[in-house]
Amino acid sequence: MDYTRRRYQNESEEKCMDMLQLMKERHRVRQYKDKPIEQEKRAEIDRLISEINFESGLSMQAVYDEPNCFDSFMAHYGKFEGVKNYIALVGPKSPSLEETLGYCGQQLVLKAQELGLNTCWVALTYGKSAASVLDGEKEICVISLGYGKTQGVPHKDKPIEKLCNYSENLPDWFLQGMRAAMLAPTATNQQKFRFELLEDGSLKISRGLGFYSKMDLGIVKYHFELGSGKKIF
Repeated sequence: MDYTRRRYQNESEEKCMDMLQLMKERHRVRQYKDKPIEQEKRAEIDRLISEINFESGLSMQAVYDEPNCFDSFMAHYGKFEGVKNYIALVGPKSPSLEETLGYCGQQLVLKAQELGLNTCWVALTYGKSAASVLDGEKEICVISLGYGKTQGVPHKDKPIEKLCNYSENLPDWFLQGMRAAMLAPTATNQQKFRFELLEDGSLKISRGLGFYSKMDLGIVKYHFELGSGKKIF
């Protein structure tokens, strides 16, 4: 292996390790400090949103300094406090919209974590967002964004045997992918997904029934890709 190839391989491995650390450190946060997000960090988030929207055809939008969305009975019921910034997950109506938004939205969640910000996926417990939703588009949910009063706590995991066809003979890339997938946030932490590595080397990925299970699958697929190094979405 020549030096250039080895260097790029090492950089890729280091990036994978960095992303895995972000996954481990990131937890849902519902209470936020009264601290504005700096302009430089807003620019980083907006840049990534623009890139993802261009590549995916989505219309995700970051909304800053707007407290009305979370000044509602449902938001208080969901125990949200101090939320003034959020990312609205918007895209053209299609059967695959929820899964695509999950996959792309989680990229923004990990970028926020990298920038020292906290987040929470929010589906039902918020009011009317200030996002622009055009004809033929749909807003599925939002992601709260800001400086948390705490860093949150890890969610509980199901045993890996319940989430895949586990055996001692599974390749390392698959197990690394599963470990990353298990760090993915899911609706009410239900982890309604299952990965199977088939004899021909292909992957079978399935989801259970329930609210936002399609979105959860997109989030989980993104984590699995980062952990395994295999493109599956």
